[in-house]
Amino acid sequence: MNITKPAFFGEFFGTYAMVFCGTAAMAVNEVNGSISHAGVAITWGLIVMAMIYAFGEISGAHFNPAVTVGFALAGRFAWKKVPAYAFIQTIAAILASLTVRYLLPESEYIGATIPSIDHTRAFVLECLLTFILMLVIMQIATGSKEIGSVAGLAVGGVILLEAMFAGPLTHASMNPARSLGPALVSGHTQPLWLYLTAPFVGASLAVLLAKRI
Repeated sequence: MNITKPAFFGEFFGTYAMVFCGTAAMAVNEVNGSISHAGVAITWGLIVMAMIYAFGEISGAHFNPAVTVGFALAGRFAWKKVPAYAFIQTIAAILASLTVRYLLPESEYIGATIPSIDHTRAFVLECLLTFILMLVIMQIATGSKEIGSVAGLAVGGVILLEAMFAGPLTHASMNPARSLGPALVSGHTQPLWLYLTAPFVGASLAVLLAKRI
């Protein structure tokens, strides 16, 4: 695996920027409350939108192992590339969390995804959130690359919307790498299993439906 390849670099930097900006917003809000829940949701939506426009034509702008697996299940992405993408996304998320920890050491959680509802309901909610996200992505994408000038706005908008209403319940992860980074760096790993499984279930179900429609 050569990280200098444009597609791998796009996935690395896009995932790093997404996790860094999103969890940094959460950490700042945790420390002094200056951003607010709405501000955190907007941050997630905007950074996803920006990174899709920046790297969509280079890497497909997955930034999420569940999305990568979803594209592979749909036959729109080579299975042999899935491990490399997932590895790069995970390393980028961990490095982003280490950066947030360095910049904001007073933050206990640094954006970790810890549900405020019981784990069963959190699992179902994360499945549904990822299902909606992946279905939207499938409908506006071809191959591994997002198409059209509206793609970044559509996906970023879904992220913002879901973070707005589901953030207080599960922190609206929808992304195993995004949850793994802050969990490992902060040490808050107890509910991690659901964030490492639910997004894959939701994405897979979305692919099955997308094939039918």
